Amino acid sequence: MIITIGREFGSGGRELGKRLAEALGIAYFDKEIVAEVAKNTSLAFDYVQNIIEQRPIVYYPISIGHSFEDYNNYVAREYYSVHSEQDKVIKEIASKSDCVIVGRCADYILRDLHPYKIFVYSSMEAKIKRCKEKGEVDTSLTDKKIIKSIKQIDRQRGEYYEFYTGMRWGDKENYDLMINTSNASIKEIALGLAEVIRQATNNK
Repeated sequence: MIITIGREFGSGGRELGKRLAEALGIAYFDKEIVAEVAKNTSLAFDYVQNIIEQRPIVYYPISIGHSFEDYNNYVAREYYSVHSEQDKVIKEIASKSDCVIVGRCADYILRDLHPYKIFVYSSMEAKIKRCKEKGEVDTSLTDKKIIKSIKQIDRQRGEYYEFYTGMRWGDKENYDLMINTSNASIKEIALGLAEVIRQATNNK
């Protein structure tokens, strides 16, 4: 039983993943994957997370004595190293136990194993409210600035997903189930979804 969850920022996808894993009695992975990649590559956690969550961006070299081409090659090697390790870690996780994996393009990386693919989304109003309640944004910011931040994060997630998979992030054609958390209890959604997945698994 392998379940992958893609999610809009502020939609509650991470909470849903945790609650779903608890309801099913299976493992849950999110930032644990970043930590494992960082350990295996001897790179800083924040640096690895930044690479994993964004498509490659080429910057001009800061240090004198390094050509633009050399720097680009260095950046390319770093990205390849991190993403290669991430693929390895995710495949190892899926091979060892039933699990829920949030983000990281896991639905694409594990496509040969046919995971149950979920995408979680929400209205902007609900996302703003959830971000404030969960402390995911600076509550002193105006709603206008919070909206801007949410849109920026979602745009980065979309660009990252599309760059590495060649598919459109959030497109219903790429998922088994789309879940709108705008006006519902995530706890109740998780419990109901767990039952649906149990039945689907038992019927295979």
